[in-house]
Amino acid sequence: MALAFEEVVKLADLARIDMTDEELTSLASQLDVILDAVAVVSQVAGDDVVPTSHALDITNVFRADEVAASLSVEQVLAMAPDAEDGRIRVPRILGEAS
Repeated sequence: MALAFEEVVKLADLARIDMTDEELTSLASQLDVILDAVAVVSQVAGDDVVPTSHALDITNVFRADEVAASLSVEQVLAMAPDAEDGRIRVPRILGEAS
């Protein structure tokens, strides 16, 4: 499937890419190769072939979302290197003002 030069110019314009005529000509031949490859795959994939995103079946391994006991604020602050006003104190970064 050959693309016309004007179609490649339109594609480059839609993508907002400035290209020289030489670059557009080169791109046109590259796009022709890609479109030909897609056409071949389209011929092979019949109605009995289910579209997939992976070659193998993949299942999520999420655990059940169950409520569980967690640490109290006091326990967390006791483990922190520094705490102030019920919060974990961390060093200032990027020269931010306090």
